[in-house]
Amino acid sequence: MSSAPTWDAMQRRHCARPPLNRRAVIAGALAGLGVATGARADTPVDKPVIVASKSHGEGILLGHLIVMILQRLGVPVSARLQLGPTRIVRTALTSGEIDAYPEYTGNAAFFSGTESDPVWRRADSAYAAAKAFDARNGLTWLKAAPANNTWQIAVQGGLARAERLATMADFAGAVRRGLIELAASAEFVESPAALPSFEQAYGFTMPRERIVMLPGGDTAVTLRAAAQGISGVNAGMVYGTDGAIAALDVAVMSDPAGAQIVYEPAPLIRSAILARHPAIGPALDRLFGGLDLPTLRRLNARIAVDGDTPEAVARRYLESLPPETPSPGRSSP
Repeated sequence: MSSAPTWDAMQRRHCARPPLNRRAVIAGALAGLGVATGARADTPVDKPVIVASKSHGEGILLGHLIVMILQRLGVPVSARLQLGPTRIVRTALTSGEIDAYPEYTGNAAFFSGTESDPVWRRADSAYAAAKAFDARNGLTWLKAAPANNTWQIAVQGGLARAERLATMADFAGAVRRGLIELAASAEFVESPAALPSFEQAYGFTMPRERIVMLPGGDTAVTLRAAAQGISGVNAGMVYGTDGAIAALDVAVMSDPAGAQIVYEPAPLIRSAILARHPAIGPALDRLFGGLDLPTLRRLNARIAVDGDTPEAVARRYLESLPPETPSPGRSSP
């Protein structure tokens, strides 16, 4: 196993106050925790399925969506949403205290201690690796949403249009021309997984005197600084599904070289629960398959920008979906 930061050091994502969108990136030291997941395999079918979530806005939203889908299926369910950061929720799952929660594929890189493996930098291979790793722990990754909540850089809309900036390769060229003033946290600037990874992949060096470093990792602040030109800033660190992206005039730079680990959200559930309630898998696969990047950003914006509750946003989203057409030989939930 490669050396990995401690749990506390890695709680950079989705650990701040809700409703702002964060994600916790995890230390590899937890790779061996998934040994107790079969502890309740003989539980009666009518015992509630315990669904948890992390404490950030997007995690709570996804947790509510899972709970509501199970309720529609007639599956007894108990919600323990906002349970805590990744360390707490993951440990609760592997110990059998909860049955399911929404997780990010990239975090499995840290669960397994393989975060340097390039497999985690493509959506398909990251999902396959996460699924394979946790299968031995009695856990199943259901379908991941096609929405990558990884570290990215957003550029002021006017500058991006004027300079035709769309990718990190374009951004690197703008840095070389002295056009970029970046707002970011110290962690983003210093962590090998963040800005240094972009610099290495795209062959540029962001001059440190052209970086405004802010305490903490509040991407709402860095996004607004970039969009509004605060203190001369015209670019800022973001997470891919941040809700404020949809509300501000910014262009998020794509990462064709795969400098960043892919973080797509997916339901992570004890395999014994799927065996008892086989309708859960197809129903959640359909749900998460529809949560593409524009959709998830829009839902997050209703929480982070408009101030709606995650529960209300989840309920309205499900009500907006067309009713499912029952398959032959299967009754609808």
